[in-house]
Amino acid sequence: MTNTLHRFGKSEKLPDDYIVFAMAGKGFNEEGALEKAQTFLRTAIKYQPINMGNALVNSLYRPEKNLSFFKLYFVGRQEKTTYEQLIDEIPGPGSAAVVFDDREKVRQFIQDVEKLDLGLSVNVSALVDDVRDICGEVDITPHAVEYTLGFHGDTSKLPERETLKLSTMCGHGMVSPNFAKKMINHVKEGRMDKEDAAHCMAKFCVCGVFNTTRAMRILDNASRG
Repeated sequence: MTNTLHRFGKSEKLPDDYIVFAMAGKGFNEEGALEKAQTFLRTAIKYQPINMGNALVNSLYRPEKNLSFFKLYFVGRQEKTTYEQLIDEIPGPGSAAVVFDDREKVRQFIQDVEKLDLGLSVNVSALVDDVRDICGEVDITPHAVEYTLGFHGDTSKLPERETLKLSTMCGHGMVSPNFAKKMINHVKEGRMDKEDAAHCMAKFCVCGVFNTTRAMRILDNASRG
C-alpha cells in the first residue's frame, strides 16, 4: 500500500505526475538495501527528477540548518540540496522515491531499473492506464495494481478542490490544507510567485513525493480563478 495513491484531481489533469519508489521488506531483504536504494536514486539522476527523497533524511527541498539573518541577507536562501548530497546523507535502509513530470523519462528510468535487478520492491504511482502502457513498452508484467477509492462520508467538510489538490500531494498530511490555502492566497495577492510557493510546500513533504511542477500549475490556475 502507498499513501501516494490519494492525490486528488481529475485524470485528464494528471499527465505530469509520476512517482517511482523502491523499498526493502523489513526482515526479508534488508541486507545491502541502503546501497541498492542509493543505486536506484543515482540511476534516476540522468533523467532529472523534479523531486527525490528518503523519509530518513528528507527531500531535495528542505529547511536550511543554521540559517541566520546575515546569511539570508548576504547569501540568500538555498531552496534545495543536490541529488548527490541527498543520496550520500541517507543513513540506512528506507524508501527511495523519485518524482517525474515527463512520461518518457519515467519509461526510460523503469527500463534501467528493470535491468539493474536490485531485488527491491518497486512501485510506480500514477494513472493506472499510463503505468500499464509503460510496463508493456518495457516488457514488464506488474505484480499487483492498487486503487484509491476516493473520499467517502460528509465530503462537504473537505477543503475546496484546488486546496485539496495541493495538500494530497503529501500522503502523510504534512502539507496541511490551511497551509496550501495560504500559498494560493499569497500567489493571488502577488506576495509570492508560484515557483517559490511550490518549493515552500515541498519542504514539508519529507518523503520527497511532492510534485512541484503540478503544484505550480495548480497555483497558477487557482490564482486566475
